[in-house]
Amino acid sequence: MFFKYKGLDKDGKRAKGVFEANDIEEAKIRLRAKGVIYSSLAIDKPLFKIKKKSLFAKEFPPKKLSTISRNLSIYLKSGVSSIVYAIKLEKQQHLDNKKFFKFFSSVETSLDEGKSFYSALEAQNIFILPSFYKQSVKVAEESGTLDLVLKELSIFIKNQEMIKSKISSALAYPLFIVIVSFFMVGFMLSVVVPKITSMFDQLGQELPKITKFVITLGDFIDRNWVDILVFLFLFLFLFSYMYKNISKFTYFIDTILLKLPLFGKIIQTSELAKFSYIVSVLLNSGVTFVQAVKLSSNTIKNRVISKLFLNASDELVKGKKLSNALSKQNYKIDKSFIQAISLGEETSQMREILENLSELYTEENSDKINKMLSLLEPILILIVGAIIGVIVTAMLLPIFSINLNM
Repeated sequence: MFFKYKGLDKDGKRAKGVFEANDIEEAKIRLRAKGVIYSSLAIDKPLFKIKKKSLFAKEFPPKKLSTISRNLSIYLKSGVSSIVYAIKLEKQQHLDNKKFFKFFSSVETSLDEGKSFYSALEAQNIFILPSFYKQSVKVAEESGTLDLVLKELSIFIKNQEMIKSKISSALAYPLFIVIVSFFMVGFMLSVVVPKITSMFDQLGQELPKITKFVITLGDFIDRNWVDILVFLFLFLFLFSYMYKNISKFTYFIDTILLKLPLFGKIIQTSELAKFSYIVSVLLNSGVTFVQAVKLSSNTIKNRVISKLFLNASDELVKGKKLSNALSKQNYKIDKSFIQAISLGEETSQMREILENLSELYTEENSDKINKMLSLLEPILILIVGAIIGVIVTAMLLPIFSINLNM
């Protein structure tokens, strides 16, 4: 539970905040340990209780995480003695945001108790942080390069968010077309088609098969549109839940995604770029290559590629080369990636090669995404035009038949 307090700190200045403790007695002990003389101490009851690993827990906003990481790196480089003081400085920048203030207060409390920054991030339950971020922080603390790694993480998260933003902006118009077309087709099938159908019924004329199909489809949508929407909602909810919580289902879907034309290549390239970048950062921080590969494998979202690198890291422990281990896995990744890894192993310039690979794959993916998005808009327009054309043709065929028979 969380407690809010007001009082004086050890320097005699006014202090207030929110922190986490199991009970009121533990809260008092923590305040005394911090040298705070409190005038008031009470349970802070949030509107919604967010438990760790809860379905309703929110992920840390990427842009915010990038900014905070950059600020903490600057504080540490500027001579701030420890991460706890850097957290205190950053907390003062979020006095007007209750949720972020609680996050920093929780982390600060854990740090005051002697926990590491990684343990403090693990202990807090305000936000869900990316696993690669926490693992990178853990390794950076052990190697004494926290300021450097936080800066690199800030740049990496910022770049990833820029790519996502670019894709979202490019998809805005095609998505608008899809939504408008969906309602347009639904309106034609549920409103326009039934009115024309009543005219055909009065004439008692035999209708073409395509017209019968469109009329049947229109009647079905008109009668069951609520059920259809409920079904779609439940399907999306169950799919999302199973993808996040059932590992076999996740692995199955990730396998299918990698086999898709164009999309599969984009996903693989994106994961290889992320892997290369994180490994290069960890190597630059003094982490051993074996440990860097194992930690970076956990940052990959696609379970198929993640398992590929985890299996390869097990082979590294046995003394084998990464390039050989990757080439023997069931799923085959880009050959140029394996060749680059092999070159890095021979020249002992693995960090530099991985850094270059990350930049190369990021640029390559950006070009592929731009091409895909440029083709997506006309393809969607053609598909929508074809659907509407079929409906219009189905309605006009009987009318032409009537005119010909007259």
